[in-house]
Amino acid sequence: MANKSLTMNESVYEQANRSVITTRAFDTLSLIGLTLLFVVMLFPLLMVLTNSFKSEAEYAAGGPLTLPQSLSWESIRIMWNRMDYSIKLWNSFSISVLTALLAIIISLFNAFALGIGKVKGGAFFLVFFLLAITVPQDVLVYPLYYFFKLIGLYDTRFSVILTLAVLHSAFGTYLLTSVFSVTFPRELVEAALIDGCNKLQLLFRVVVPISMPSLSVLFVFFFIWTWNEFFLPLVFLVSNDNQTVPIAMALARGERGMAVTTQSAAALLGVVPCIIFFFLFQRTLTKGITAGSVK
Repeated sequence: MANKSLTMNESVYEQANRSVITTRAFDTLSLIGLTLLFVVMLFPLLMVLTNSFKSEAEYAAGGPLTLPQSLSWESIRIMWNRMDYSIKLWNSFSISVLTALLAIIISLFNAFALGIGKVKGGAFFLVFFLLAITVPQDVLVYPLYYFFKLIGLYDTRFSVILTLAVLHSAFGTYLLTSVFSVTFPRELVEAALIDGCNKLQLLFRVVVPISMPSLSVLFVFFFIWTWNEFFLPLVFLVSNDNQTVPIAMALARGERGMAVTTQSAAALLGVVPCIIFFFLFQRTLTKGITAGSVK
């Protein structure tokens, strides 16, 4: 019996040891794979960054893979002046912020009616918003072009803000409705109604503070989506004073032939503000994503 018990203990120990070794090997391989993926994803950005600070002569002599011997700001200065970057940066920032805020407001009211208010036909409206997400922008451009021409909003930033806010609100409505219907504590709603809250007080004093992490996530998404938007601003913003950074980058490249260093500087100027915004709101984004994991 003692030998049998000893043999069983050794077998259990060997199985546990193999399990630990297998787990460590899997973790090591996963870490190596993620590191390689990170390097592959970071490589284009590093190429843009290094080539932005090279002179044309240095790029011609060393190619794209060499590090700059000295920091040359000439390419960035050329693109800054050629694009009127200060104006384009303000246009992109103002359009992105206003679009994100307006889209959140529309989404919040829609989701409050569908998720908290339980309006009749809520499932139909939710499917409608879900289908609206799949509508391609090309279908909307022609009627919106004539509509904005008719009401005098063509070639104004408000045309892009209104259009993108409505398009983004379809996704926002679907997401917030799911949050309000599944994870939002109904006891708080019932308690607020018993205490005499009306609908607006319930929305702004109870629903909005509790849903702030989800709203913050939507704000980050809407801002980045609007910042990177190219097609609608290209159609609706014709004058140079109203154009955004992506449009200015494309037009500057199309009007004149540019060296690789200048193209890299244009790409860097276009992506750096978005990266800065993402890092500033990274903690907010993480909080919002994990907020619904624990009820």
